[in-house]
Amino acid sequence: MNIGDVAARSGLPAKTIRYYEDIGLVKPLRDTNGYRAFREKELHMLTFLGRARALGFTIEDCRALLALYADDTRASADVKRIAEQHLERIEAKLRDLKSMRDTLSELVEACAGDHRPDCPILKDLSAQLVEG
Repeated sequence: MNIGDVAARSGLPAKTIRYYEDIGLVKPLRDTNGYRAFREKELHMLTFLGRARALGFTIEDCRALLALYADDTRASADVKRIAEQHLERIEAKLRDLKSMRDTLSELVEACAGDHRPDCPILKDLSAQLVEG
């Protein structure tokens, strides 16, 4: 399969596939003319990577997960550890986003949004700049 075929079947853009090749996540064969020749194995890996990236795993997490996937002697505990660490990062981001939402909601509620120049939103933002 050429890169266009693999892109269509995996759902990944050709640019992403080239990037994954550049960083060593996939290693397609090369035809005598130098074009990439993808096998089902690479298609499967690219689909795997697409799903893992859609779940927010980092490139290094993906590298580790691919290595574990290829290792028949792997311990599922190793896979679970990577997933748990990622889940902890997601939970921390959610807490940060909730805090941001709560703060911004309070500021929006406090702002009259009328013709007056006084604005609690700008006051708060400028206070953060002075303190920071």
